[in-house]
Amino acid sequence: MDCFIKKIFAKRADEGVHSQFVRFGRGAYSGRAVAVLHKTGKAKLKGSFEYANDFANIASELGNLKFSGIIMSRADLGLAGKNKNGIFIYEVENMDSDKIKEISEKAYCLLLDGEGDGISLKVKKKLPKPGKSGDSKIDDGFCMLETDLKYFDKLKEAFFWDIPDFKKAKVSHEYKINDMVMPQGEKDFEKIRVLTKRKGILVRKLDIDGREEVKEIEFEA
Repeated sequence: MDCFIKKIFAKRADEGVHSQFVRFGRGAYSGRAVAVLHKTGKAKLKGSFEYANDFANIASELGNLKFSGIIMSRADLGLAGKNKNGIFIYEVENMDSDKIKEISEKAYCLLLDGEGDGISLKVKKKLPKPGKSGDSKIDDGFCMLETDLKYFDKLKEAFFWDIPDFKKAKVSHEYKINDMVMPQGEKDFEKIRVLTKRKGILVRKLDIDGREEVKEIEFEA
């Protein structure tokens, strides 16, 4: 399982990556998609709200967990829930990893806690209000995943694939959106809003055991 940022750098932007940018217009947005991975007696990964789906997905890949919390989706997942302004909201308990894998591509947001053998996931249940920017305002502990040390390499590959081994690494990103690529022939305003792609530059700012590194890539998602 790769985080959405890795997919951008690998030129594999999919629907999940696109959904990360729907709320943004033209402009520069700093302090986004913040993550910290720390190797101590365990592997400790924390991240901002953008990674909620990635945390749930990678946790489900690591082992057989039991998940509880809130799932939001634009599609009806066939679960007991409610429809609020076109978004299905489900409160779930004891959902296993296989079910998470089954529904993850359809889900808009996975705000889930999970427990399994040597794996503990904690995610806050209320999304922050849109429009906040800057590292000082971003909650990099919105998602918390703690695992046995044997899973460290898998977490590193998913979130810090592009750097050598380390004890502690932090990353934040800046989105520089220069253009909006609108769908052709579509007249429905809401569909245009959802389907329009953002085009620009993604800046990746890394702190690796105190050493800083910056990378960037052009993207469309």
